[in-house]
Amino acid sequence: MRLTCTVNGQQREADDVWEAESLLHVLRERLGLPGSKNACEQGECGSCTVYLDDVPVCSCLVAAGQAEGRRVRTVEGIADGEQLDPVQEAFVRTGAVQCGFCTPGLIVQTHDLLRHNPAPNDAEIREALAGNLCRCTGYQKIVDAVHLAAGQDGEVPA
Repeated sequence: MRLTCTVNGQQREADDVWEAESLLHVLRERLGLPGSKNACEQGECGSCTVYLDDVPVCSCLVAAGQAEGRRVRTVEGIADGEQLDPVQEAFVRTGAVQCGFCTPGLIVQTHDLLRHNPAPNDAEIREALAGNLCRCTGYQKIVDAVHLAAGQDGEVPA
């Protein structure tokens, strides 16, 4: 099948897509967007989180055919061209990126959290990010990044 959807604001097509092929595979392998990571393939780690019609989903669990005619926004689409989004900038500035494997999913999930709750407390941050697993940190730098992106440390990212 041919998959046609809007990815990061641009209409994109992928040919010869198997309907049950994951959206994650299509994004990475067919559309050349390697930001979302393939880790567990079971929706448990969150490293493949993308927006599907403005709702965060684990793209490893979404069949490509389900994205037909819909809007997808990946971690690459969070930035404004070469200008990082404040969430991305905060992750860099706080050192929350570590190995970077979980970072794309955490950035998308944090972006969504701040769209709905611009001033979350630690408990709200931890709850919102509970579906994203990181093996490199104790999560404090990630929580710090969320606070920085929200402007809660008295300093707004440049």
